[in-house]
Amino acid sequence: MNAPAKGKPQINPRAVMLSKRANVFYLEHAKVIQMDNRIVYLTQDGTDVEKYFNIPERNTAFLLLGKGTSITDAAVRRLAESNVMVGFCGSGGSPLFGALDMTMLAPQSEYRPTEYMQTWVRHWFDEEKRTQLARHLLITRADLTGRYWKDNIELVKRGIQLPDTYIDTFKKDIENAKNAEALLLIEARWARTLYALLAQGFKIEFSRKEGERKNDTLADIVNGYLDHGNYIAYGYASVALCGMGISFSLPLLHGKTRRGALVFDIADLIKDACVMPLAFLSAKRGDNQKDFRNSLIEYCQDKEVLDLLFTFISEACNKVV
Repeated sequence: MNAPAKGKPQINPRAVMLSKRANVFYLEHAKVIQMDNRIVYLTQDGTDVEKYFNIPERNTAFLLLGKGTSITDAAVRRLAESNVMVGFCGSGGSPLFGALDMTMLAPQSEYRPTEYMQTWVRHWFDEEKRTQLARHLLITRADLTGRYWKDNIELVKRGIQLPDTYIDTFKKDIENAKNAEALLLIEARWARTLYALLAQGFKIEFSRKEGERKNDTLADIVNGYLDHGNYIAYGYASVALCGMGISFSLPLLHGKTRRGALVFDIADLIKDACVMPLAFLSAKRGDNQKDFRNSLIEYCQDKEVLDLLFTFISEACNKVV
């Protein structure tokens, strides 16, 4: 990679808004460094020749570092300046400890907005308002899932659709729930129904299992893609929360059992709608992990999920009065 010519001024392009960023990177066996006023990652081929690839950090939402990766302090500093979230994960993009232990390096900025955090805190310390926000989250999640599934050609071809009557019943149960514990039980029934519909439509004997597996069956492959895809969803959620200046430690539903807390809540908005159907589809058609990951990132970009998450958080802060 050639150094910039002497005497020419360095041009730093303006960063793309977080909600509009297009790029998500997952790397294995690579080193991320700063070189020639840019971020690159280095890999080696079979001849031990290092190859350099550019990371356009000003249009990148988050970066996942898998097995055999390293990153320099200069690279971290520049990524932080561009508001890029950096995550460490296991092989294939799944976290080292299933979905329970997510490590993210959030970019530090004293200019992050404060008004959303202050509003969220006021709502969070009021149990009734917090429960009302949780209801709003689940209802939005159901609406997105129903709409995205109807627009998914692969699901339509296989006759996989969420009946409107089931969505309406789910919403009524949510409205009648008295507390977070009741909402979690309703959510669990919802998830089991979605898995059952997808398993039946794709003709896969399936049960949800997180963590280590042998990948001997289609069900194992689906579970692996679900883990991988969920972690990408957590990355999107982390970017949105960090950009809005809201702490992950103020959850609506998942705080008592999962350390990701609010990250898991926000990620749920796109897991059912985007990750779950694609995990079954990719397993059924024999995609590898890279194919699945690229398809998911492209689908999320097409659906503008970052913009969706930013909008949801903003509207949720003004939802409860």
